Order: sequence, then structure tokens, then C-alpha cells
Amino acid sequence: MKKLVLETTAPFQGLPEIVAYDEGLFEKEGVTVEWADRDEVIAKADGKPSLTDHKGADAFASHGKLLEEGKADMFNACEWGNYCRVGATTVGSRQVGRRAIVTYAAIVVRPDSPVYTAQQLAGRSVGVPFFAGTHYLALHLLGGFLPRDQIKVCSAGAGSARRMKMMMSGEIEATTLTEPYITLAEKKGCRVICSAFYHGTEVASDRVDAETYAAFNRAVREAVRRINADKHAYLHYFIDYHKKKDPEIGTLTVADLRESRLVVTDPSPIPEAELTRTYEWVKSWGMLEKTDSALKLVDLDIQKRAHAPAAE
Repeated sequence: MKKLVLETTAPFQGLPEIVAYDEGLFEKEGVTVEWADRDEVIAKADGKPSLTDHKGADAFASHGKLLEEGKADMFNACEWGNYCRVGATTVGSRQVGRRAIVTYAAIVVRPDSPVYTAQQLAGRSVGVPFFAGTHYLALHLLGGFLPRDQIKVCSAGAGSARRMKMMMSGEIEATTLTEPYITLAEKKGCRVICSAFYHGTEVASDRVDAETYAAFNRAVREAVRRINADKHAYLHYFIDYHKKKDPEIGTLTVADLRESRLVVTDPSPIPEAELTRTYEWVKSWGMLEKTDSALKLVDLDIQKRAHAPAAE
């Protein structure tokens, strides 16, 4: 049995991996998976609304830190942030393909907010977790309504629970949330201003070979098949994961959650055209300044070999 140590992942960004672990699918493929707990890392990623520029933030504040310290072999996070993490790695990590879940997220305001449209967020504080998925999603979404100099994102820390509290207290005007916190916010009367899905990728250290990652992918593909066959049966993960730490999530039921927000697909390579477009867009926001080629952010050999069986 080959061993993989993964950084822990929440359902909104890693449900297929969690299901594959819980249902013994990794072991069927000859892989023993262990989890390196990110809770302590996340706890330190406090929000600082006064921080309004990513250049003052740490790309490894919520993902990748344990891999950089040699405590994990692989992690998944949003594709945009992983470009930056791999660009800043000190241990030679590389992206090896897209993860299975396509995450749903939204920009939300509290019930008494004067904001009803994305255009009305001009110059108003939108709390985000710098270098995490909803940071970049906010830039994409707001960029369709506002000139860049009117987009005012600020650091609101890792974890939707933390950001939602800051929004509800009025410390920030709006924030980005993932499930099940979008559902909880709606239950509280909050308004979703705009929303979208986004991809994430897997990042691996040089300890992960193509054969092991291919076995990992086979297990995840089976988990994807099972989830898509009965999404309702797996929605409880979104509640169970959070309710011990946040009693408010325990007030939700599976019936409150929307199956349409759970989208999973087979893990796959990052298409070259999308790789290039994403790289150029991230650079346009003043990131990846020391990375002169998108190809330096991906292990093309492992990506090709590990995903080949899925393409046959």
C-alpha cells in the first residue's frame, strides 16, 4: 500500500476525497490516506479589514503550509491561489490536475444592507480570504460590474463562519461565502448579490509519483460516480463537517440545501488554453511577478500520466 498524507479539506472543496476516504475507495486502489489537520493553520488566519492588498497577505495562510513544512504530500485549493502557492513554493511543489468538485460560492450582504446589486458595491468593503478561491472569484464577479479601482476587497480571514460574523456585525459591507454558509445566510434573510462556480487543483510534492496519483484519481472518480448517482444522500456532509464547531449550522437540515450547488466531475488535467488565460489574469492583478511561464506551475509529466486512464 502506498501512503498519501493530505491536508484536511472541507466538503465545499473536497467532498469526493472525503467520500472516497470514508467509503474505503482509496484502499481498494492500494493507497493509504492519512490527514494532516489544517485547523491550527486556519485558526491563525485572522481577518484584518485594514489589509486591502494581497501583497501584505500570506499565500500559505490557509492551504499549502503543511506541505511546505513536509507534513503533507498533497493538498487541494482553488486554481488561482494554487498558481500563486506553486509560484512561491520553497519545496518544488507543482499542480498535477484539477480536483473533482467545482465549488459554488457567492458574495452576500446582510438583510439591512443598502446594497442590492454588484454595481452598488463600488468602493464598499468586500471581505475575502486573500489567496483563497473566493478572493479571486470576487475579483472576477465584481470585474464584470466595476472598474478595478472601485473594487475594494479586504482581508476577512479563512473560513466562511468568520467572514459571515464580520459581515453581520457591520465590520464589512459584504463578504464571500461557500456552502453551507450561503444557505445559513439566506435563512437569516441575507441577500446573495452574485454567485458562480470555480475550479480547484491538486498540488503535490515531489514525493507523489504518477502511479500513486493515478490510483488516487481512480478512487475519486468512483466517489464522483456515487455522489452524482444520489446527491441528496451526500448533502449531510456539508452540515456534519461544521455543526460541532458552529451550532448555527446544526439548525440546518439537508432539505435546506440545494442539490444544484453540489457539482462534481472527474478529476482532469488543466487545459493548456485555460492554464494560459488564468496565468495571465492572475498576473494582471500583480501576482506571479517572479513566474515567467504558466508551464512552470504544473508538472506536465505527472498530469499527463496520472490522468491518461480517464481519457482512454
